[in-house]
Amino acid sequence: MGEIPRGISEFNILDTPPACAAWKQNMPKLRDPIAHEIYIKARKLWRSKAEWALTREEATQILNGVRDAAERGDWGARALLARFYLQGLGVLESNQVLAPIPEKAIEIVRTGAELQQPWALYDLGVAYQHGYGGVPQDGRIAWAYYAKAAERGSPEAQLALAEAYGASRQIEKQETMRMCAFTQRFGPAASLLGGNRRAVVGDFNAAILFFQNGVEFGDRDSALTLGRLFSEEFWPHMGIKTKPELEVLGIQVDRERSDRYHEIAQALEINPI
Repeated sequence: MGEIPRGISEFNILDTPPACAAWKQNMPKLRDPIAHEIYIKARKLWRSKAEWALTREEATQILNGVRDAAERGDWGARALLARFYLQGLGVLESNQVLAPIPEKAIEIVRTGAELQQPWALYDLGVAYQHGYGGVPQDGRIAWAYYAKAAERGSPEAQLALAEAYGASRQIEKQETMRMCAFTQRFGPAASLLGGNRRAVVGDFNAAILFFQNGVEFGDRDSALTLGRLFSEEFWPHMGIKTKPELEVLGIQVDRERSDRYHEIAQALEINPI
């Protein structure tokens, strides 16, 4: 295994979890208004439809806009451009305007990590965990980056630590990290907390509130879960004790509400908040 890079420390699962932080507090306070406007316009088009539905012209417009904003220094554009280099842009032969170039993605990510930007620290951790873009696979370094990213407020990293704590049966630490991500309006955290309250604690009221928050935060899984709660297919599998508990909360078969939540889930799959 390689050496832990300067500026980050090895993750020890027995140590005290990092203090809750918000990623916005650790990003540049000012953004060039022109670059930011270019980025937002390109991102809005990218999120307007499923990627397979983009025309080549639209995909080209998106890529050019994000590149332009990134070159002007917008960090959001740089993060999205790194994603495009990692995954490509345009999933069909008819609209592919960029094939994956992981090495270029890592160049951008390393620049952000040097600036201690939470998103980049997390993305670099993912690269070390899986080994791509010229980055060697090294779990020890990956977790060091996850820990640093969580400390800087990355909700994705906070959830990564939460699951590590859960796997080692440190439930209090797991809850702390999940709540850190939740307070940043991170949808997947709401979904996990709701699932815990439903399956482990048996508190359906708290679970539903978390799922509702998850939908508000743009989480597709939370919308799907609520859709199932109101579906005709769900109820036959509920226990005798559970049905009355849900009915007290106003949860019962309601095809209209079920369909509405599934429509929300479909919309969030294309355009997460």
